[in-house]
Amino acid sequence: MAQKHPKGLYTLFFTEMWERLGFYLMVGILYLYIIDTERGGLGMSNMSAGEIYGTYLAFVYFTPFLGGMIADRFLGFRRSVLIGGILMAAGYFSLGVRSLPFFFTGLVLLCIGNGFFKPNISAMVGNLYEPGDSRRDAGFNIFYMGINIGASVSALLAAPLRNLWSFNTAFIAAGVGLIVGTTILVLNWKKLAVADPVTEVHEEDFGMKQMVMTILLPAAVFGGLGYFLGKQLPFVVNSIGPVTFAFLIGMVPIMAYFALLVKKAGPDEKPGLAALIPVYVAGGAFFMILHLSGGLLTVFAEHSTDRRAEWIPRATDYYAQKAMPSYYGNAGEDVPRPDEQTLVIVDDSVEAMFGARIISRSTMDMLTSDLELDISAGDVSAVADDEGFLACKVFDDEVVRVISAKNAHGVTTTSVKVEPETTEPQETVVLTRFIEGRTVPVLPVSQSTFDAVYAGVGVDVPTLAPGSYVRLVNAEMITGLLNPVFVVVLTPVVVFFFAWRTRKNKSVTTARKIFYGMVITALSLFVMVIGAKLGHDGLIKTSMIWLVIYYMVITVGELCLSPMGLSLVTKLAPKRLVGLMMGGWFLATSIGNKLSGFISGLEPTSQMFVILAVAILGVAAFLFALLPRLDRAIKKYGA
Repeated sequence: MAQKHPKGLYTLFFTEMWERLGFYLMVGILYLYIIDTERGGLGMSNMSAGEIYGTYLAFVYFTPFLGGMIADRFLGFRRSVLIGGILMAAGYFSLGVRSLPFFFTGLVLLCIGNGFFKPNISAMVGNLYEPGDSRRDAGFNIFYMGINIGASVSALLAAPLRNLWSFNTAFIAAGVGLIVGTTILVLNWKKLAVADPVTEVHEEDFGMKQMVMTILLPAAVFGGLGYFLGKQLPFVVNSIGPVTFAFLIGMVPIMAYFALLVKKAGPDEKPGLAALIPVYVAGGAFFMILHLSGGLLTVFAEHSTDRRAEWIPRATDYYAQKAMPSYYGNAGEDVPRPDEQTLVIVDDSVEAMFGARIISRSTMDMLTSDLELDISAGDVSAVADDEGFLACKVFDDEVVRVISAKNAHGVTTTSVKVEPETTEPQETVVLTRFIEGRTVPVLPVSQSTFDAVYAGVGVDVPTLAPGSYVRLVNAEMITGLLNPVFVVVLTPVVVFFFAWRTRKNKSVTTARKIFYGMVITALSLFVMVIGAKLGHDGLIKTSMIWLVIYYMVITVGELCLSPMGLSLVTKLAPKRLVGLMMGGWFLATSIGNKLSGFISGLEPTSQMFVILAVAILGVAAFLFALLPRLDRAIKKYGA
């Protein structure tokens, strides 16, 4: 059966698999990297992380709109995919350097690279088949299986890379994945010629000049004005922030363009185009929730979830994350605390330096002389292999900068960096102390952190042996692995259910499937309301089971909604506007992603989940009211 498909399908399958592995590996830990203060992260505020995360995801989904058109008219599909892969690999390698300029450069390269890669590799799969070929749907099923395999494996790779080394090592691994994917593409270049036909461009087609003048330029002007206006408005600065405000304002002329397109359409095209508007609304709202996985829900998993995992086999101990002091702030009394000798009290700036894994020479001298700590230097061979993530780089005092600042909400954040960033460290060390006959790594912490570890615990609380840690499941293992696994497991169940309804002559229309998807999405959020409530909104940790149930439920919603939305865009849009209206779907997803970032910058409380659930139910009610009109349009166009 598999041999009946074009050979190029499997080349594209593996190319896409490696690309998605890199994407999901990176996006699964991006938010944690931005806010982390204990494992070499950037130490930014939660609000800043939400802004960066949302903006990145927004443009990752916006650039394919432009990349597909460039491939059609100038580069061709193979060259576009190759260029995209190279740019994304460069982006991941850039993120592999702990540096703000490299960090933002990496995100920009990833957005541009994805614009070239994502729409065009899917187009190549379609081009492998002649029009009307019955194998096409099965081919896409095989291709999309590569996406889910890549997504599943990404979490399995990110966790040990972070646990043994660092965030930056994991980003570099994502870059290696892209190199593998693009190499597969190049080695099969001639075989894929059939998937890269010359595109016929007609005068009436929506062209590059029209896109720039009617969409991109107005969006850029509105966005720029929105940013400068937002900085002057206190309610914007104190709420969504000028960047999010600018993005939403920039979307206004684009949404106006699509609304005008519907209004001016002829009687044969207008019903289909009008029916796509509520589909866009549903898609944007759904992805706003789904992509909370890398933000709000990752924060919930990291800080509010009991992630203890003593069940992880010792043979795969690299999958067990070592609990750092912040884990204990809301941990129960049954959670063993670290031996007090392994926590060294220092001032806030030293704690921040250790958290960034950057230590100035004078600080190192103070730690080794005044506090009588030892160091394992060079290959840090005196410590266990799985404690390499505690290694710190030592620099001259003149190049280390510790900067504390308050944002508009009064939240203080401390960042540590090296200037110039090309400075080489003098050495790499792990801070240790000789305790009970063995060399044990120690953790420099502030007095407030030390107090939080032991606050509210009685004398009977268990204490860990020096050098031992509470073993945890990485947050990205929860938020990054469950969804793709449930997609694979539940897809046959959902397909069987709708097929069974059809056999009973009670088939579910496409529009109603989308409605069901929104209702199920709202239900998943009510699951999180219960989980957050049981944890008293972060005061105590709650069971992982609530996140497991959440992902199981929302995946059913995804399977009802996402494939249906993509299908309807291609069937309801006039042939001359299919590319443009598919761009509208990506635009709606982009707006949803930006809002997802803003929401992620807030606290994952039960109240927040209630608000989100009610909002999604509102969208569901909107769809329900339009179901008769949607069904008529779908029937009219045979969709």
